[in-house]
Formats: sequence, C-alpha cells, structure tokens
Amino acid sequence: MSLIEDIAKIVDQESALCFPAFSEADAWALGFQMRQSAVQQKLPLVIDIRINNRQLFYTALPGTLPDNSEWVRRKVNSVLRFHKSTYRLGRETERDGKPFDRSHGIDTMDYAKDGGGFPIHVKGIGVVGAITVSGVPQRQDHSFVVEQLCTYLKQDHGRLALTP
Repeated sequence: MSLIEDIAKIVDQESALCFPAFSEADAWALGFQMRQSAVQQKLPLVIDIRINNRQLFYTALPGTLPDNSEWVRRKVNSVLRFHKSTYRLGRETERDGKPFDRSHGIDTMDYAKDGGGFPIHVKGIGVVGAITVSGVPQRQDHSFVVEQLCTYLKQDHGRLALTP
C-alpha cells in the first residue's frame, strides 16, 4: 500500500471507528478484550486507555520494557494534541517531508509520531481520549488497535484493515 493509500485508509478508520458514547466501563471492557487478544497472540504490549488524560485502563504484558510505557506517554500526547492516530501523523509527516521536531514546536521527548496511538472519538462530541499500545513494530501496533476497535464496535475489519 502506498503512502497516500495508507493515509486515506487511516482517515477512513478514524471516521468509522467512532463511539456513540465512552465510559469507564467501556474502557475496562475494551482494555480487557485487547489484553486477552494480545495474550492469545503472544504480543508483548503495553495497553493504555484514557479519557481527558485520565488513565482508565493499563496493562504491561510479558516481554515489555519500561521504555514501552514512555512510548505510550509520548503517543498519548500526540493523539490528544493533534486529534489523529499517531500512525497517520507519521505517514503525513513522511508525505510532507517536514521534520517532526522543535522547528515545528514539537519536542520529541514528549511527542511521538510512531503507530499505536488512536483517538477515542465520540459522535457529536469529538476526541475525548486515546487508546494506545506499544511493543511491536509501529504498523503492527496501529493495526492491533484498529482490529480491536473493529471487534468492539462491530465494524468490518476487512474493509478497514491496512494491507500488510
């Protein structure tokens, strides 16, 4: 899939994977589902779900490192600042050929453009939080979140999945 096709698909994912509402119970149910799936797939992931920067779900699975939590923090900051997935942010940065650094007001110690952060978008309200994972290559991090959101929101994953 080309860079342009990736970006278009990610925009489609973000549009389709909106919640009618999102509560603490949703964070727990989605987080638990994600954890179970990661365990079954033997993925070494940190999983973080938060609304209004209030952490509602967190788990660190075997094989993760303390640095994965730091990546999650930076990805969350990017989702909450730009209201888009971090993988889209990275792909758009690559497309535009612009640096993702202090020259554009971004401290890379606090923000990341690597895949794995996804906005929690509530219909009629907007972005209220972030679902974030870290532990595998960035495209796989992003794809895991999308797959889990498709399952939770009963969306067609085949239509929304990025090609490998």
